[in-house]
Amino acid sequence: MTGTANPGAPAQGNASRRAFGALMALVVLAIDQASKAWVLYGLDLPRRGSVAILPMLNFTMVWNHGVTFGILAGDDARLLLIAVATMAIAGLSVWLWRSPSLLSTLGLGAIIGGAAGNVISRIGYGAVVDFVDVHVGTLHWYVFNLADAAIDGGIAALILESLFSHDRAGHLPPPAREDKETP
Repeated sequence: MTGTANPGAPAQGNASRRAFGALMALVVLAIDQASKAWVLYGLDLPRRGSVAILPMLNFTMVWNHGVTFGILAGDDARLLLIAVATMAIAGLSVWLWRSPSLLSTLGLGAIIGGAAGNVISRIGYGAVVDFVDVHVGTLHWYVFNLADAAIDGGIAALILESLFSHDRAGHLPPPAREDKETP
């Protein structure tokens, strides 16, 4: 039976894509946790408040008890946010496992690693450690962390994948036909 493929076997390359996705998640998680530990204990940002890094970048300590802009802050919401994020990580992990492309797998890995980093912070500190403060003059963007940036980058990768992806056979969808008949 040489030359016949096992229909139940995963396609060649799936294992390496999955490994890259898992590696991306672990790298994002490690960098996020290291950066948070550094700003808390090395830079002592809780005591210092804010440190100018570049003309358009400060490290500013913000304990985010909710989600973006502090929405859903509070002790009761904390447990809800941990539960929802954990379920999202599980669902995204299944999606990563089934993902047919390297770009979407890497994007999902970045999202998973970022979400896991924020869950660990929320469990360990009771809040997410945000510190990246990008600004132009007195106009500041919201303060975020590297996990948030990885999540945003992962979402961007998924959007790019959806806009420019090939179908499962590896071909772009055929262009719409224009009928040249006149009524």
